[in-house]
Amino acid sequence: MKTSLRARLIESEDALRAIRAGDVDAVMIRGERGPQVFSLSGAEHAYRVLIESMNEGALMLTTDKTILYANRCFARMVKSPLESVTGTSFSKFLSVADRKSLGQLLKHGGPSGSKIQLELKAGGGSRVPVQISIRLLPRHGFAGRTIGMVVSDMTEARRNADTLRALSHRLVQVQETERGRVALELDDHITQLLCGILVHSQALADKLPAGDKRAKAAAVKLSEMLGTAADEVERIARDLRPGVLDQLGLVAVLRGTSTEFANRTGVAVKMAFVDLAVRLPTDSELTLYRILQEALKNVELHARARNVTVSLKKKGAFVQLAIHDDGVGFGSNPSTVGRKRKRGLGLLAMSERAAYVGGTLKVTSTRRAGTEIELRVPLARRPGRPLRSKER
Repeated sequence: MKTSLRARLIESEDALRAIRAGDVDAVMIRGERGPQVFSLSGAEHAYRVLIESMNEGALMLTTDKTILYANRCFARMVKSPLESVTGTSFSKFLSVADRKSLGQLLKHGGPSGSKIQLELKAGGGSRVPVQISIRLLPRHGFAGRTIGMVVSDMTEARRNADTLRALSHRLVQVQETERGRVALELDDHITQLLCGILVHSQALADKLPAGDKRAKAAAVKLSEMLGTAADEVERIARDLRPGVLDQLGLVAVLRGTSTEFANRTGVAVKMAFVDLAVRLPTDSELTLYRILQEALKNVELHARARNVTVSLKKKGAFVQLAIHDDGVGFGSNPSTVGRKRKRGLGLLAMSERAAYVGGTLKVTSTRRAGTEIELRVPLARRPGRPLRSKER
């Protein structure tokens, strides 16, 4: 009998050891109601090992945001001992505004999951930018629903984004400097050279015999072509270096650019500009001008529009420029892949310019219903403001 008890004791110790090691998925117990199978937490041992080895925070919350489980990565993220994290409210790590945002998301979010970007309040008064992926979990014996969260530290991503934005802003500055240099070369050399050739060609035409009508007509045609070329070079130089912004002001330049576009392309342009009581910062005015240029170029090359509306309004502490066309919109022709790629690069450049002056750019486009570009820039310069761009 002692041998039998010892064997059963050894068997029980082996079973306990296996359960603690996570090697047992379930235990079957024979009772009055017959055999019953109980799943064990050890069945999820592999998953717990995986979650604990993640470089992202993992949480399980009740619907009132009480933390039932947190992995060590999340504890390190908020610079708190793991034992002080478990059992506390997740709201403890959020600002009032972020609590409200998360509450709205949890209230209206479905079981398929959702994402939100917030800032966690960590130990020592520091803040950690994070992206949180949220999903409702199966009940698994709990009285209420539980919420699963994966918390990704966005500090490095933010730092990289800031670096890329700074490089982009530097690129804009270099582009403007190079445009000014090219414009100066065109104005000082090419335009003057063309004007000189034009004068000589006209003098040559005047010396031709009156009876040689064919040669006379050819000389006159050459003079006209040279005059057109000189005007075109002057227009290009003016677009590259808009000195008229300083001389005439923003509204006059926007109106002139829109009028020139209408005359050159035949597209009807409706303009609605308000006179601004004060001048905007120089780089803000240049951004408004450049984005109008890019938008009208996209209309000319891609939109196949008949009508364009350009408006400039003052809204609170912002100035809003809106360009709307009745063209084909984005993606209307699957064969225009190359042109759509160029268009995308144009929109990216506009977005970066808007961010450079602390503005926001919104692009809305629908197939066969046209495109609207809306730019808002602050009256006073606020560099480094986050970019928000929407495309659909």
